[in-house]
Amino acid sequence: MIVALAGGVGGAKLVDGLARLLAPGELLAVINTGDDFEHLGLQVCPDLDTVMYTLAGLANTETGWGQAGESWHFMQALEGLGGETWFRLGDRDLATHVRRTQLLADGRTLSQVTRLLCDALGVRHRVVPMSDDSVRTVVDTSEGALPFQHYFVQRRCEPVLKGLHFGGAANAQPQSQWLGALRDPGLRAIVICPSNPYLSIEPMLAIPGIREAIQHAPAPVVAVSPIVGGQAIKGPAAKIMRELGYEPSALEVARHYAGLVDALVIDTADAGAAQAIAALGVHPLVTGTVMSTDAHREQLARDLLAFVDGRPRSRP
Repeated sequence: MIVALAGGVGGAKLVDGLARLLAPGELLAVINTGDDFEHLGLQVCPDLDTVMYTLAGLANTETGWGQAGESWHFMQALEGLGGETWFRLGDRDLATHVRRTQLLADGRTLSQVTRLLCDALGVRHRVVPMSDDSVRTVVDTSEGALPFQHYFVQRRCEPVLKGLHFGGAANAQPQSQWLGALRDPGLRAIVICPSNPYLSIEPMLAIPGIREAIQHAPAPVVAVSPIVGGQAIKGPAAKIMRELGYEPSALEVARHYAGLVDALVIDTADAGAAQAIAALGVHPLVTGTVMSTDAHREQLARDLLAFVDGRPRSRP
């Protein structure tokens, strides 16, 4: 089994690439839920939805969120009534949030609800939330503490980021399938997708026991850098790194993950950093990481799987 940690568009693309090569029982995609929030009385799970829609072939590739071919009658009517419209919910996307909220209110866990939604959308591979407990990313900014979606969507990441904390993480339990997979002696690899290390991956690692479980897992741990040539392919990762005092680079991503991962996949544009990354005790794998087409997603996944199959866990 491959366990893939993911959040956001980059993570969803690599999960899709892996899903093209692996049977449903061979992939477990664990998704960040620190971005989740309640909006208009509905439970919204942006990263879960992005991955589900991507695997179902429904993702809106132009916006990076929501479904393709959306209509906006609900938002237009809501605006006419003076409602909040800063977080855009298309009509098709809205149905997902309504159904999720209904199922949660009926007493189902987020894992159970996600499985039901995946089944309805035709997603055959396993997609699970990082926890069935509430964990919420809060961004400490120059304007004070902001809930993640208010920082990311409403304020468009404009305030200067000063730090992050993950409300509820200290008391959260990891999703049971995820924790079991990390301990499985037959585990093939753990893949940290090219998701934002601070906003998408750190909330997962903040759950008690997860970092240690990954460190002691019986399989290679490989991360994919979301930074290429000093820039983020998608999202505010480079801006966040600068504001936290780090150079936006593949080398800095390697420093961030050093001690947790065995290897870091970097783009050919960053091949010059390979030696410095190796000096950190992190093996560099240099290949194309920009997934601008479906073929690119599949090729990156193929390169990654070939690498992990030929390389045992290097850390004790």
